[in-house]
Amino acid sequence: QVWLQESGPGLVKRSQTLSLTCTVSGGSITTNLYYWSWLRQPPGKELEWMGAIDHSGATYYGPSLESRLSISRDTTRNQFTLHLAAVTPEDTAVYYCARGRGIQDPNPSTRGQGIQITVSS
Repeated sequence: QVWLQESGPGLVKRSQTLSLTCTVSGGSITTNLYYWSWLRQPPGKELEWMGAIDHSGATYYGPSLESRLSISRDTTRNQFTLHLAAVTPEDTAVYYCARGRGIQDPNPSTRGQGIQITVSS
């Protein structure tokens, strides 16, 4: 069974770049057919798919974030990382990583426990 765990700073200042890492166990991020996604849920709002990276390293981004978002990976550590530039308080949210068989279809049962990120003004 795959298990994903998010890690990161918790608090970020406005205009900085947020970097979050997802560590995967129980499955390889280079396994064919899977997409590894980042999602977030701001307070009082719905869950938002942000972007994904696939088994080959190809990346896919949501249109509202693609100018600020990049996703990279470290196959030796079985990790993938989100970088969100120029953050504002509107980026305050719980951030999750998850695995799925579709680009924008992460399996909720694979979602990590989430990490609260607060952007200070």
